[in-house]
Amino acid sequence: MSGCEARDAKKLVRSPSGLRMVPEHRSARSPFGLDEPPWVPDKECPRCMQCDTKFDFITRKHHCRRCGKCFCDKCCSKKVPLPRMCFVDPVRQCAECALISQKETEFYDKQLKVLMNGATFFVTLGTSDKSELMVCRLSNNQRYLVLDGDSHYEIEIIQISTVQILTEGFTPGGGNTRAIGMVLQYKVPGSEELTQMKFTASEDFSCNKKLSASWLAAMHKVSKGGRTYRRT
Repeated sequence: MSGCEARDAKKLVRSPSGLRMVPEHRSARSPFGLDEPPWVPDKECPRCMQCDTKFDFITRKHHCRRCGKCFCDKCCSKKVPLPRMCFVDPVRQCAECALISQKETEFYDKQLKVLMNGATFFVTLGTSDKSELMVCRLSNNQRYLVLDGDSHYEIEIIQISTVQILTEGFTPGGGNTRAIGMVLQYKVPGSEELTQMKFTASEDFSCNKKLSASWLAAMHKVSKGGRTYRRT
C-alpha cells in the first residue's frame, strides 16, 4: 500500500440530508468533493425560492441537498446521485442543481474510474533524455497521481498547475486526432519551482494505445474541469 492510501478508511455518517460514506480522516478527502451546504432556516423562507409559492400546511417546504435553498415539492422533486458529497443514495435537489449533478455523474462513473484503473506510459522527468516505463493511475482517495516503475512518484492533484495533451493525426483540412501523451507541470511540496513530466503512450500493443488514449482523455477532462471539479 502506498503512503497516500494508508489512511483511506471510511465511515458511514448521517446528516439531515441523508447517509454519507466519508473518509475517517479529513486529510484523505477527495479534491473533487464538496462540503454539504448549510440549509436556509425554515423561518427565513416563507415562500419557494424558485416559483414564489407560499408554504402552508398543504404546500410543504424541501431543501435542496446541493445548494441548501428552500423549495416547494414541484421545484425540488428530483432525487439525483451526488457523489461529490459522498451520499450513499440519490438525494433531493432543485432542478438547476440536479442538472449539474447529472452532468457530474458521468465524470465520476467514467473518467475517474478510467484514471484509477491506470495506464502504461514512458515517463520523462524534467529535461532528462531518459524515460522510464511506468504504470500511472489515480489513487483510490483521488488525491494523488501515482506512478510506479523502477521509480515511484506520488503527485498531489491539487499541486498540478498545467496539463497539455499531446496529439497526432491532425491534417490542415481537419480530421481525427489521437492522444499520444501529455506534459504536466506541478509543484513539489515545500518548493515554489515547477517540475515537469512528459508522458508518452507505449506502442507495444494496440490495446495499450486505446487504453492510454482513454486515460489521457480522462486526464484532460480533469484538467479542463479544473475549478469545476477540484476544490479551490
